[in-house]
Amino acid sequence: MTVPDSWTLDALIEAFEQHQRRTRGLRDKTLYGYARLVRGLIREALGDDPIDVRRLGPSDVIRFVCAMSGRFSPRSMKNVGTALRSFFRFLRTEGVGDEQLETAIPAVAHWRLSTLPRCLSDEQLARVLASFGGSTPCVLRDRAIVFCLATLGLRPGEVAELRLADIDWRQGTIHLRTRKARRGAVLPLPRNAGRAIVSYLRRERPRTGERRVFVQHLGHRRGTPVSSTVVSAVVARALRRAGVEAPLTGAYVFRHTVASRMVRRGINLKEVADFLGHRSLNTTTIYAKLDLPSLLEVALPWPEVTP
Repeated sequence: MTVPDSWTLDALIEAFEQHQRRTRGLRDKTLYGYARLVRGLIREALGDDPIDVRRLGPSDVIRFVCAMSGRFSPRSMKNVGTALRSFFRFLRTEGVGDEQLETAIPAVAHWRLSTLPRCLSDEQLARVLASFGGSTPCVLRDRAIVFCLATLGLRPGEVAELRLADIDWRQGTIHLRTRKARRGAVLPLPRNAGRAIVSYLRRERPRTGERRVFVQHLGHRRGTPVSSTVVSAVVARALRRAGVEAPLTGAYVFRHTVASRMVRRGINLKEVADFLGHRSLNTTTIYAKLDLPSLLEVALPWPEVTP
């Protein structure tokens, strides 16, 4: 397939996504993020349909990336660069691009492990967990979601994908079918999270044939599965309701909190990495900064300075 001189943006994005699925096997969620960034670049640089991608130049790329750097963190800018490079390579395979577009992507400085993990304090966590009450819609569902995040350190997508058959009530375990590392895991189900799920299933969950644990409650989507976006929105509401100014407003703040609490209890980084489903131990090393006793053991004495 060759990209024509004039095409609609939707058709171009569809061709790009099909190429990525075929050549790299990327997931729909990853492709959605790539497509969103590519759409922003093309619309800003080339305007409305029909578009001619041959008009895209290095200056357009530089302008777009610089604009994104004001909205995203340095870590997120790495994903911006990856998405654009994938798109430009796709254009090259179709004969309508060259290496100049890839080399035009500005490098954004980002030093790994330069910050502390962004997590909640014990007091903030307690306030959030105690904030669920009243008769607001979906309160038991939202409470169960937050308990799953705050005790198991799950990603929002893992909570959204959780199925009724994945919970073994007799053994007290929860089965995650597929994690980001593309392999499943079996984790112990904390008692408070289990009780929150049971309360939701018995008292609030709509009647539906859907086998996902957490479903929509309102409107025409009642009874359909929640998405990872809904899970993150549940967290944002809980933080606002508890009056907690969190370093992150999404679901990952609980994941970082779980990992930080594990390290402070003396659990080694390999066990933390396995629990969280990290593919590489390097992803977990940022939490080593919280293990103060171990850091004291490796710190060199500072020579006294005498006048």
